[in-house]
Amino acid sequence: MVRIRIKVSSKGQIVIPKMLREAYKIKENSYVIIEPRDDGLLIKSIEDPDEVINWIKARKQRIEGIKGKLGDLAHIDLEEEFED
Repeated sequence: MVRIRIKVSSKGQIVIPKMLREAYKIKENSYVIIEPRDDGLLIKSIEDPDEVINWIKARKQRIEGIKGKLGDLAHIDLEEEFED
């Protein structure tokens, strides 16, 4: 495990080192989640909502060509279907 000592400013601010920001995709003006733990704080990066929306749109376009509707497999017993 890597440990890096970081100084806390008089305003309670810290700077996340560049190598860690890049490794965990923390970009300028993005948000992180700080989660209190018994032994300290956990800082987690979160995905950019715009990237998530773009992924959903691309996924929707890929599956639009698939024929069928939700519930089409309701009458099929998948356990029987995949038994040898």
